Amino acid sequence: MHSKGSSCSNCCSFEDYKLTTEWLLNQTSHRPKVAVICGSGLGLLANALNNRQSFRYEDIPNFPVSTIPGHEGCLVFGTIKDQCCVFMQGRVHLYEGYSLCKVTFPVRIFKLLGVETLVVTNASGGICQDYKVGDIMVIKDHINLPGFAGQHPLCGPNDERFGVRFPCMSDAYSKDLRRLALDISSEMGCSDFVREGVYCMVSGPNFETIAEARMLQVLGCDAVGMSTVPEVTVAKHCGIRVFGLSLITNKVSLDYSREEMVNHEDVLLTGKMRAEFLQKLVATLIIRCNHQEQ
Repeated sequence: MHSKGSSCSNCCSFEDYKLTTEWLLNQTSHRPKVAVICGSGLGLLANALNNRQSFRYEDIPNFPVSTIPGHEGCLVFGTIKDQCCVFMQGRVHLYEGYSLCKVTFPVRIFKLLGVETLVVTNASGGICQDYKVGDIMVIKDHINLPGFAGQHPLCGPNDERFGVRFPCMSDAYSKDLRRLALDISSEMGCSDFVREGVYCMVSGPNFETIAEARMLQVLGCDAVGMSTVPEVTVAKHCGIRVFGLSLITNKVSLDYSREEMVNHEDVLLTGKMRAEFLQKLVATLIIRCNHQEQ
């Protein structure tokens, strides 16, 4: 089931994307304009949907299947007010053995379904010393460390039906949607734990060493995780507007004298703690983003 091998091999053909898209269009009458990718422990965000129709990843032709706890593995269609949406309850990661072509496969399906806006969420470790566990970081930019080493979702032949060979990434995260999210947070009285910062992707699956964390701090990273950047890169490549949120689930250790150890269970607990606020923030953003210019 896993697509092994080099991330630079183009393991998914346009016919693969087309087959999956046509299967979904035949199974549901929903025609989503907004897609949401739910990170670790954040699948509850899909509870905001009405008129829900859910498909298990393993039942969808060609669709990659999540193998990590906290990633339910369901594609959920529905509506929030009059906005038609699709939610991914769980994503797949490079460290699971998938190629980046498969990691980003759902994003190109969203494009072919007619999605115009992608909301990405993740659980991440806080590097900025001002961040606390439970803070929400609006992503304003990212650093693609695996990309520096050649692990990049756009490696291989470029399909012009999706986008250009050399896409610009300086405006990957919509400024309008970032501003809107900060305004909504302020209206909700939650500005004290909503930040804006730079997300860094590492490949994982191990959490960072102290020396690695110190390096990331020097590079200007505010939070670090093992996902999101490939999906954002492919979304931007095919002309989808992007908004990103990181839930700070732990503080990354920068001090050799600290004895506490990060673990995946704590990550999932923090997700539950902030679930209600995140659900309201994402739902409000989706309702109001319809009025925002791309």
